[in-house]
Amino acid sequence: MSIPDYMQCAEDHQTVLVVVQPVGIVPEDEFFRIYKRITSVAQVSIRDSQRNLYIRYRHHYLPENNEWGDFQTHRKVVGLISVTTCGSAKEWPQTSDRFHCQKDVFGATLYDSRLLVFGLQGEIAEQQRTDVAFYPSYDDCPDVEKRVEDFVESIFIVLESKRLDRATDKSGDKIPLLCVPFEKKDFVGLDTDSRHYKKCCQGRMRKHVGDLCLQAGMLQDALVHYHMAVELLRSVNDFLWLGAALEGLCSASVIFHYPGGTAGKASGREPSLARGAQEVLIDPGALTANGISADTSSEIGRAKNCLGPEDIIEKYKESISYYGKYKNAGVIELEACVKAVRVLAIQKRVMEASEFLQNAVYINLGQLSEEEKIQRYSILSELYHLIGFHRKSAFFKRVAAMQCVAPTIPEPGWRACYKLLLETLPGYSLCLDPKDFSKGSHRGWAAVQVRLLHELVYASRRMGNPGLSVRHLSFLLQTMLDLLSDQEKKEVTQSLENYTSKCPGGMEVLTLPDGLKLPPVPLSKLPIVRSVKLLDLPVSLRPHKQKGLLENNLSSKSPFIYSPIIMHTRGEERTKKIEFRWVQGDVCEVQLMVYNPMPFELRVEHMGLLTSGVEFEALPAALSLPAESGLYPVTLVGVPRTAGNININGYHTSVFGVTSDCLLDGLPSVRTSGCVVEVIPSLPRLQLSTSLPRSAHPLRPSKEELSSSVSVQLFNGETQQLTITLENIGSEDLETLEVTSKTCNTKEKLFGEFLSWDLEEAVSQLPLKPGQSVTLTVNVKVRLDFSGGENLLQDLNDDGISVTGLPISSPLRQVLKPRAETKALGSESSKTDYNHVKTRRYTELMWRVSIRVQLISISGENRLDVLLNYILSLCVCVCVCVCVCVCVWLWCCRVR
Repeated sequence: MSIPDYMQCAEDHQTVLVVVQPVGIVPEDEFFRIYKRITSVAQVSIRDSQRNLYIRYRHHYLPENNEWGDFQTHRKVVGLISVTTCGSAKEWPQTSDRFHCQKDVFGATLYDSRLLVFGLQGEIAEQQRTDVAFYPSYDDCPDVEKRVEDFVESIFIVLESKRLDRATDKSGDKIPLLCVPFEKKDFVGLDTDSRHYKKCCQGRMRKHVGDLCLQAGMLQDALVHYHMAVELLRSVNDFLWLGAALEGLCSASVIFHYPGGTAGKASGREPSLARGAQEVLIDPGALTANGISADTSSEIGRAKNCLGPEDIIEKYKESISYYGKYKNAGVIELEACVKAVRVLAIQKRVMEASEFLQNAVYINLGQLSEEEKIQRYSILSELYHLIGFHRKSAFFKRVAAMQCVAPTIPEPGWRACYKLLLETLPGYSLCLDPKDFSKGSHRGWAAVQVRLLHELVYASRRMGNPGLSVRHLSFLLQTMLDLLSDQEKKEVTQSLENYTSKCPGGMEVLTLPDGLKLPPVPLSKLPIVRSVKLLDLPVSLRPHKQKGLLENNLSSKSPFIYSPIIMHTRGEERTKKIEFRWVQGDVCEVQLMVYNPMPFELRVEHMGLLTSGVEFEALPAALSLPAESGLYPVTLVGVPRTAGNININGYHTSVFGVTSDCLLDGLPSVRTSGCVVEVIPSLPRLQLSTSLPRSAHPLRPSKEELSSSVSVQLFNGETQQLTITLENIGSEDLETLEVTSKTCNTKEKLFGEFLSWDLEEAVSQLPLKPGQSVTLTVNVKVRLDFSGGENLLQDLNDDGISVTGLPISSPLRQVLKPRAETKALGSESSKTDYNHVKTRRYTELMWRVSIRVQLISISGENRLDVLLNYILSLCVCVCVCVCVCVCVWLWCCRVR
């Protein structure tokens, strides 16, 4: 034998081998459909007996393996089922000849055979034949299983007759010598009358009868025969057959202890322990006249013949050591190792199982084909997985994958290679879902994982699927970025750019042919985002709720009802919701602090916000971050198109040709003060300009006010006109205009109102459409009383008039200039930005323009008196100071 059966297990020793093969031209799908129905009959209860016959089916079996049937009877093909398609009576003779030729291949060992003919009708099909069954079609064959059961019963009859014939052999010294194929030349010219030869013949026959008893369902008899065979073969040092007898003894003991089987799957076998006594008593003639008593009870067999769980492994080791003495028995040795491993896996003795597998690795089977090597490494991988050695299992699976694309193969199987590589991922603690890497620390050997991902990329490229290559490279960058060297980072990103030039990467789920789904991989580390901050609107665009409307809203609220669940929910919402508000149609900003971990300049081709709740137009940005930069502020902007609550879910990027949607919930290192903002409906916007020049000393407005200061110098009693132009630069109509005045704190007494205006002409032009303007004229008339200000001298250069109102916006602010509130209030840049006035309302279009006047004017005839009073006051102060100093000096001298 040159090809081992890696799927064999200890319980296969009690099965009979049946080969199912097609004859002529049979559709492959139809054949395997019938084959599946045939193999469903794996166990048959023999009528008029309490024994079961187990069948092992194969659709392909090498004839040379059949030559080892005397060595181990479960390797002998005893049944043949042929499946053929015959369309007419003319084809029947040729089909029958093919069937007989197929029987001749296994003719020396066959007990019985059957031919299933599909498609033939007529006289031939109506003939009643035992070995042939005719069916109209592959769909119309209801009694296939019943015919297979009858076929198995006929095999059992032949098997039982052979067992009885061998067990009751009275020929004594004429027992034939059973041998394996490579031993035939060794017995040429051997003395057949020697005692050594006779014992060898008796021992081998005992072992053979034990195999037949085990197949016939007589477990206790098989144990007895195996024990006697071991004693006889050990006495003559027939090591090869001694190893087979020991393996048979182990198999029978395994069947006794583990009736459910050791193959790792439910075999459907019924326990045979309870029937041990009846099995021996059913057929007393099963024992030969060579010293074996016919009344052997089950208790004696159980006590003396059946091996214990530990003894089974010891006998397996001894058997394998005997096999190892023969070069041509490598397949038998390897299969015995596999059987022992399956038993040890049930016993949970994993270290001993690994020793058997390690021995199996070094068994030399000669020149194996590439397919046989792949099968060998794959089975070793499965066995290591069975005993819990997952990393070792992944190693051999990876070796099998590399064998699929060996240079000696004319057509490398890249698909098979890729599939096997995917199966190695769990063994190396690697999962293709990036969410598993964000939950905790890295697990496994990073160097091996990186190498495995590179192999997946290469295999997917050779398969002709660049999309898979992009997905695996993206996963490599996202999960292994911290473990890569600078050179490796450059190489991986260059490869990614080359692949994405042919197939851009996206966020869709990739489904493989075998049904495996690859989740999307967002590149949240290119760049790394450390914090997210939602920014308030500029001062000129911030909405302010009117006090009157606020009171009305409070009165319409529902009664307060306490509920701890509601309070808890509200607390969570309050932690996420932002206090300020955004406005529909205005540009909103979110500031990200990003970091470039790459050793080279990182170009982000596209970066924008991901939102939900309202319709939002994200305005993309392009970044260019220097190599290994520190925290770098990036402002992402957008325009909400509808009102409601907007939720900032994350951001999307396009890096190296890969588009990623990065959610804030998946970034545990991101710090954010909240991500939900209320968006109110669009509000009017008003631009204000005056006919007077700007003031060099603007006033400091409150938080809810925005000041635009102009200056004018007037003498007491003088009058001047101030022209204010109001232009609607928004998209809403201006329906109401209100003008009020406010006087700054001053020590002077004012006589009457020094500001006057007429709104009739301006109000007549309302409502003010977008793009229209209205002019308002304000008369400034100075009437002051300086009688209470004799001790003060005002700064003449600080005279002026100041016009203040609610928020002012600048068109330059829309192109994301630096925020005005971050600058000093007295800086010149903060003055030049406030060119427009914009106010907000919720339910009414109500405008109010506040004019604040701070004016100190001194007439020329009173200026000299004021100056003299000021000088006199200074002199008095100096004199008082000198007197105090002299008094202190005199007191100090007196003390001394």
